[in-house]
Amino acid sequence: MDIINNAYVSDKYQYTMGKSYLDCGKQNQIAVFNLFYRKAPENNNWAVVSGTEEVIEMVQQLGKAPEELYEKFLPGEEYKEFRKYLSTMKFTGDVYAMREGDIVFPNQPIVTVVGPLIEAQVLETPMLCIMNHQMAVATKASRVCRATNRPVSEFGSRRAHGPWAAVYGGKAAQIAGCASSSNILTGAFNGVPSTGTMAHSFITSYGSTVEGEHKAFLDYIKTHKGENLILLIDTYDTLRCGVKNAIRSFRESGIDDNYAPGYGVRLDSGDLAFLSQEVRYMLDEAGLKKCKIFATNGLDEYLITDLERQGACIDSYGVGDAIATSKAAPCFGNVYKLVQIDGEPVLKRSEDKIKLINPGFQITWRISALDSVKGNRYDGYVFKADVTCLRGDRMDTAIQKGETITVRDEYDSYKTKTFEAGAYVARPMQQQVISKGVRVAPQHSLEDKKTFYQDNLHHFSPAERRLINPHYYKVDISDDLYDVKMSIISKLVKEIEEF
Repeated sequence: MDIINNAYVSDKYQYTMGKSYLDCGKQNQIAVFNLFYRKAPENNNWAVVSGTEEVIEMVQQLGKAPEELYEKFLPGEEYKEFRKYLSTMKFTGDVYAMREGDIVFPNQPIVTVVGPLIEAQVLETPMLCIMNHQMAVATKASRVCRATNRPVSEFGSRRAHGPWAAVYGGKAAQIAGCASSSNILTGAFNGVPSTGTMAHSFITSYGSTVEGEHKAFLDYIKTHKGENLILLIDTYDTLRCGVKNAIRSFRESGIDDNYAPGYGVRLDSGDLAFLSQEVRYMLDEAGLKKCKIFATNGLDEYLITDLERQGACIDSYGVGDAIATSKAAPCFGNVYKLVQIDGEPVLKRSEDKIKLINPGFQITWRISALDSVKGNRYDGYVFKADVTCLRGDRMDTAIQKGETITVRDEYDSYKTKTFEAGAYVARPMQQQVISKGVRVAPQHSLEDKKTFYQDNLHHFSPAERRLINPHYYKVDISDDLYDVKMSIISKLVKEIEEF
């Protein structure tokens, strides 16, 4: 579907740095880069992972551009040798990533790239472009869907930031809980049906008359019989003609509560709480008790929560720009940082404390334990803590062996939690998805990803899932990672003071 090679949706400085690496003989140094975020949007505790599938595809597109492309952005004789190098450069390293549908906390590696320095460096911008967009949409969709037990459909393509964003945003939204997307390419590429009703233009195409609305409804039912039928009833007047014409058209077309594919009406304006209650009464009085009410009109998690508090009779919601553009927080904060070079852990230290990163080649473990009080409807296990370790350090080794471990708060050493051997299970969050440039990750369907997300979500306690002031979840680093981090900082501070 792509008209451009996504591996080259990049910033020029990735390549100007690459030339310096090549000219200085650093191109084959083995680098480790982590993609992670520092703070979740809208005061979330966490974010939803989406985009790693497209990252895998993007990485494997590196080196498949014609040589002429490089001349367009790296012209001149001084770049000749570098262009020749790039024309044959493919990614030959390893990539580790969290699964789409996973729930991730700040500073945890979502994607880790291990490979020759230039190869790993030039992946930064396209990888962030993919992950920042999809995780913004997925995290917002999760919030909207957690505001209700009723189905939510995503239909924000017309508000999305471009065609590419519309297609992959629809996918991200469904991973994070949306029942469907209106985007036809999202459906086609993921093997799921797209959904849709009708626009006001369909009704006004029959002339701006009450009888024209009736004729539009009849024709729509006639041409879509055997499918789910949703009639838009607010084009002229919801209560005085819209719902009445819908009832009349359903009856004349033989559509009633025995119609197996399902049927309903859609509200797209006005006081949705009041109108839905009145419409529900009129439908029930007409014997159409299984007729569903679908609501749209600038909805988000806050409006949906308020509608349900008012007792709105709405069976499902359609949400557009709030999800498709992650309207309240459209810019997600993933970053891509070098954490190790040729086996030496490195970090970025900044004037801003939040920008201090964890060094080294890392792995995150999610620890679960049986909890009779907070246990959920799945298996009684509840997520208790996440701990990020240096691969092969003492904590990592102990967890792999199932030994007793003590997780310590990075900022308060008196806050600890001990997990006894045999009383917990642990899952590594990052799995290898590319080995020596070749994909090794299994393919997962969109339904698999949605199920994986729901399973993860329901292993957190209800307090940790709430939208406003969610309860704190324990997220820490191993003692060895902490010690490496502090030793680098101490050495830097000493050198700066003596500089």
